[in-house]
Amino acid sequence: MDKPTALPEDETPALPAQKTPHPPRFWIIIVSLSLLAFISALDALIVSTALPKITEEIGGATQYVWIANSFVIASTVPQPMIGQLADIFGRKNAAALISGRSVQGAGAGGIYVLIDIVCCDLIALRDRGKYLGVINAWAAVAAAIGPVLGGAFARSNWRWIFYLNIPVCAIPLATLLIFMRMKTGTANTQKQFSKVSRIDYIGSIIFIPSLIALIFGLVAGGVEFPWSSWRIILPLVIGIVGWIGFHVYEHFIKYPSVPTRLFSNRTSAAAYLLAFLSSVLATALSYFLPIYFQGVLGATAFYSGVYIIPTAIGTLLFAVIAGVLLSHFGAYRPLHASAFALAIIGFGLFQLLYTWSPPVAWVFFQLIAAAGVGIPVSTCLPAIMAALPESDVASSTAMFSFVKTFGYVWGVTVPSILFNAVFNNGLPSIPSSDIQDQLRNGGSYAFASQISVLRDTLDPALLSQIQDLYTQSLRAIWWFGLGISALGFIVVFFERGLELSTELKTEYGLDGEKGSKRRQGKPQ
Repeated sequence: MDKPTALPEDETPALPAQKTPHPPRFWIIIVSLSLLAFISALDALIVSTALPKITEEIGGATQYVWIANSFVIASTVPQPMIGQLADIFGRKNAAALISGRSVQGAGAGGIYVLIDIVCCDLIALRDRGKYLGVINAWAAVAAAIGPVLGGAFARSNWRWIFYLNIPVCAIPLATLLIFMRMKTGTANTQKQFSKVSRIDYIGSIIFIPSLIALIFGLVAGGVEFPWSSWRIILPLVIGIVGWIGFHVYEHFIKYPSVPTRLFSNRTSAAAYLLAFLSSVLATALSYFLPIYFQGVLGATAFYSGVYIIPTAIGTLLFAVIAGVLLSHFGAYRPLHASAFALAIIGFGLFQLLYTWSPPVAWVFFQLIAAAGVGIPVSTCLPAIMAALPESDVASSTAMFSFVKTFGYVWGVTVPSILFNAVFNNGLPSIPSSDIQDQLRNGGSYAFASQISVLRDTLDPALLSQIQDLYTQSLRAIWWFGLGISALGFIVVFFERGLELSTELKTEYGLDGEKGSKRRQGKPQ
C-alpha cells in the first residue's frame, strides 16, 4: 500500500469555517444599534396622530403637513454625504450624530446610514442578513406602534413625543461612546487637510437643494397647492433636472459621494430598486391599514394600532428568518422572489376586506403581506454589496439608506393621490352635503378617526355609505401595492446569484481584535 504523499502547503484541503465567538461589546453595540433604529423610525410616524392636538394648542394648522414631513426631508437629504464622511473621518462620528438627535431629522439621517455601515464593519457579508434583519426590523415595529404612542401622548402630554428622544438616545449614546472603539482605516491616517479636500462639496450643493425641491413638490402637491399649480410643477422639474445633473457630475469627479459604479452592475442596481419598492410597500401598508380599521371597521385610533400589530410582529419575524436563511444558504434571489410573490398575494387578499371581515381574515392577510415587506429588510443590502468591493461599504450603505427613506415619501404620496381621487369621485354617493365637505380633499383621513364616535349618532344607512366609500377608495391602494409587488417580482430576475463572502475584509471593525479574517472552507 502506497504511503500517502504530503500535500504542498498551498494545496492543504480546505477546513470547515472556524467562527470565533463575538465578544460581549459586539452584542452591546448590536443592541444599541437596534434601539437607535427603533427610535429613529418611531420619530418619523409618532407625530402623525398627535398633529390635531398639537396644532390646536400652538397653531399652524395650515402647515400641518410640514410638521411631519420636515423630519423626513431633513433625514433624507444628508445621507449620501454622511456615507462619504464615514469613509473620510471614520465611524466614530456616529456619537456626534446621536448627540445631535435633538436636531431630529438631520440626526436621524446620520443614524439611518451609520447603523448599517457599522453593522457591515462588524460582520462578514454572508452573515449580515441575520443582524441587519434584527436591527432594521425594529424600525418596522416602530412604524406600526408610532401612531398608537402618538395618540396616547396626545391625550396626556404631546410634548413627550419629543422628550422621548432624550432618555432613549442617552442609553445607546453612552454605550457606543464606551464600547464602539473602531479601527480608523487607512483613509484616516492621511493629513487633516487631505481628508477635508475629499469631501464632495459641489455634489452636495447640487444634490441637497434638488432633493428638497423634489420632496417639497411631492409633499405639498394636492395638499397645499393643486398638482397643476406652478408652485408644484416648478420644484418638481427643478428637483428632477438637478438630480440628473448631480449624477452626471458624480461620474466625472475623483471622490464622489455617490459613485456611479454602485449602479454599474445589474445585481446592485436591481437590489437598490427592490429596496425602494419594498419601502414603498411597507409605508403604504402601515399608513393605510389604520384607515381601514378606523374608517371601515370603526375602531378607535388606539385599537387600530393594536390591530396592526400582526404587520409589526410579522415584519420583524420574517426579516429575522430571511436573514438566517440567507446566512445559511447564501442565496438571496429565491428570498426576493418569495417576498414579492407573498406581497402580491397579500395585497390581492386585501381586496376582500369589508366591514364584515372577521379578525382572522385581516390578521392572516397582514401576516402574508408582512412577509412580503419583511424579507427584503435583511436581504437587499447583502445583495447590493455582493457585486461591489468592500471598500464601497460606506457609500453603498448610504445610498441604500437613502433609497429606503426616499421610499417612505413615495409610499405615502402616490397612494394618497389615488385614495383622494377615488374618494372625491365617490362623494356624490353620500347624500349629506355637510359630510361631503368634511370628507373632500383629504378630509377623510381625519374623519376616519371620528367614525368610532359618530357611528352611534349617524343614520345607519349614511354610515354604511361612508364605510363603502372608504372600502372602495382603499381598493385603489391595494391595487397599487399589488402592482408595485408585481414590478418587484419582475426586477428579481435581473439579479445574478453571486456568492456572498464569508470573510470580513475591512479597514474598520472593532479595535483590538486579532485580525478581521477567519479561516474558511471552500465557498458553497
